[in-house]
Amino acid sequence: MGKLEGKVASIIGAAGKDNMGQVIARRFAAEGAKVVVSGRHEEPLHQLAQEIDGDWVLCDLTRKSSVESMIDTVTQRYGRVDIAVNCTGWGLLVPFTENTEEELDRMVDLQFKGPFFWLQKLISTMESGGGSIIQISSATAKIMLDDHAAYMGTKAGTDHLIRCVANQYGENGIRANSISPGITETPMTSEAMKSPALEETFRKCYPLGRVGTSDDIAAAAVFLASDECFMTGQNLQVNGGLTLRRNPLGTEIYDAMVAAGEVSV
Repeated sequence: MGKLEGKVASIIGAAGKDNMGQVIARRFAAEGAKVVVSGRHEEPLHQLAQEIDGDWVLCDLTRKSSVESMIDTVTQRYGRVDIAVNCTGWGLLVPFTENTEEELDRMVDLQFKGPFFWLQKLISTMESGGGSIIQISSATAKIMLDDHAAYMGTKAGTDHLIRCVANQYGENGIRANSISPGITETPMTSEAMKSPALEETFRKCYPLGRVGTSDDIAAAAVFLASDECFMTGQNLQVNGGLTLRRNPLGTEIYDAMVAAGEVSV
């Protein structure tokens, strides 16, 4: 019997092939949950739902009405939402002084306003029966990475939203926690990770000697989603000890790539 047997899980941000949301969905299904995956693209959601004997619902996290409709649909089909995971994100890398208003608006919509509306709806949905809410955050909400300010700031803000929910709605049986990966092998980082020099520069910052995988994050999510978890309002640093140290500086990454002949001076 799986750790999530009989649970209904809603995962948003699972429309990218083999992204973190999809890996978590597969792990939850393997642990016995009925998984409903959401995102903006129908075909990959449909394929994943078939693969894991689950379900899917289109949802655009940046639109409040879409978020509310998605959660209502899951509730109507399955009677409740026991577990909700938000895996959405946009890995924007732009120098601080060059961030445009359009980029900042898009980032806030996706990584702060959207999660805010998602949490509001989940509270009203879970307040009578409880449940587990899991937000995928980032190690960079605590430690620095060059040219990543808009991403980092919104992730840090959402970590505090999780703490607010945990503090105020724990009496309703709602647990709310976040997970902070470091650089992780996902489709979002696939281009960067093609550079052996970049991967090696990051790897040296990890006490456990390797960068993370989506499977590492999925394992932590299973614990937070399970009835074994007596934890709320916490941010789990599932990043091999990266936050004991730091991310490499942009100049260190560049110098390593030059030394490896991956870029020319």
